[in-house]
Amino acid sequence: MLSIEQILFFKHNGYLIVNDILDSKEIISYRRLYEDFLSNKIDVSKYRSDLGSHIQNNKNDKKELITQIMVPSRVLPDLLARSMHKMTLELAKRLLGSDMELDFDMLIDKAPHTNTATPWHQDCAYWVDMPDKRAVSCWVALDDTTKDNGCMWYVPKSHLNPVRPHKSAGKGGGALECYGSEGEAIAAEVSAGTCILHHGGTVHYARGNSTNKRRRAFITNYRPKAMIEFERKLGFDHTQERKVRDQQAKD
Repeated sequence: MLSIEQILFFKHNGYLIVNDILDSKEIISYRRLYEDFLSNKIDVSKYRSDLGSHIQNNKNDKKELITQIMVPSRVLPDLLARSMHKMTLELAKRLLGSDMELDFDMLIDKAPHTNTATPWHQDCAYWVDMPDKRAVSCWVALDDTTKDNGCMWYVPKSHLNPVRPHKSAGKGGGALECYGSEGEAIAAEVSAGTCILHHGGTVHYARGNSTNKRRRAFITNYRPKAMIEFERKLGFDHTQERKVRDQQAKD
């Protein structure tokens, strides 16, 4: 699935684009499932939040700017046997080792004309400190992505440097942010069915969706089995951390 050149590119740059991990039928199938989550046909209310709530001027406005649904496979375990999870697990093992396992998954949706940027950040800033820091997020596009509808931007080699200082992106939300700029980053405009893998220390962000098109993404995250067990012993399962951060922002 991956060449030596691809593996070395990821190791040196902290991200890798892998085209066409889903075929056209699979894309349609995942889009239907995605809509079932968004419409609450599948109840994910306790795992749902708005990553853009920190910029919400009108607190009575219930429109979600960046919809995040954590751990969909906890609600629908059949996802684990489907192609996306199986394929991204194999990619993670090829990149970082055979002990990689699913830590968590999530959906992030940017609806048309929501036009809210995801702040520059590193995923590891959200996590507990672990002795083994191997981690990879697999960001799978369910729509064609462009700069204007919210494609991902990555800062190459940023995972090789110390973690940048992070702060809360604003009151009323759980998002973190660090320094970053498009001038130091590359825009990963990709077609539906493409997977972008990025290291937990890679600085990244996405513009808001200013178009009339969708921007649906399905993300799986992998780390060593021993480190997942380490997290869980500390009571950390990603959903709990988000709730704690949300409460701190309100306080």
